[in-house]
Amino acid sequence: MHIAAVQHDIVWEDKPANHATVERMLDEAAIDPGTFVLLPEMGDTGFSFNLDRIVNDLTLLWAVELAKSRSIWLQVGYAVRHTDGTGRNCATIIAPDGTTIGTYQKVHPFSFGRESEHFTGGDHISLIQCSDAIVSPLICYDLRFPELFRIAAAHGTEVFMIGANWPSARQHHWRSLLIARAIENQAFIVAVNRVGNDPHLPYAGGSIIISPMGEILAEADDQPAVLKTEIDLDSLREWRARFPALQDMHSSLLGTIAVDAAAANNAPSG
Repeated sequence: MHIAAVQHDIVWEDKPANHATVERMLDEAAIDPGTFVLLPEMGDTGFSFNLDRIVNDLTLLWAVELAKSRSIWLQVGYAVRHTDGTGRNCATIIAPDGTTIGTYQKVHPFSFGRESEHFTGGDHISLIQCSDAIVSPLICYDLRFPELFRIAAAHGTEVFMIGANWPSARQHHWRSLLIARAIENQAFIVAVNRVGNDPHLPYAGGSIIISPMGEILAEADDQPAVLKTEIDLDSLREWRARFPALQDMHSSLLGTIAVDAAAANNAPSG
């Protein structure tokens, strides 16, 4: 499975500008058809709470066309407005034929950063079949809550795709927690963070791809980059079979959040 994580400096609340940047970076990186492309959390607006400005149809219309025109899998981050008037922080996966095959809503709004004053958390984990892999999208602050990863792994997730706007002040936590999530869940971790600054905070990038044994397969610095590698799903499955630690989980300790696995059974192969 070929992976590309697009780490870029997000122009604040300017979707067309960010779309143009992502397209240019993908062109320069010569992304192969069939690659899974991961974009940051709210990757075409930045971590804005201005729902009146950032909620519209432009993100998904662009993302569907991007996936189709390049024949790629694409995970895109954006905001929607719920019927209760609050926002939802979303990650949607789109197949190479342009089919939207699954959407996850961030379960843990970042209360320390006041996200919870404007966004309400989601109520489920998603398992999505992408080519040969079972993928779960998660978002930024979710990283601090290992139970989400554990439940997803217990249901068969093999690759976690994490989009983030993770501030540079806690960059050490970002890297350390991602490595831990890979090791404890015997899963690949693909995590993309933004770089640059928004009106409130600086961001140091550090996008990273980690093997199920905690090995760093690719890692970016604090500059814009497209992080590319190939992950070996057979090696993951062999490691889980040879060292079956996941079988020793106690289901009674895993919680009761809903697990949406429909897209793991009905997705196009792409």
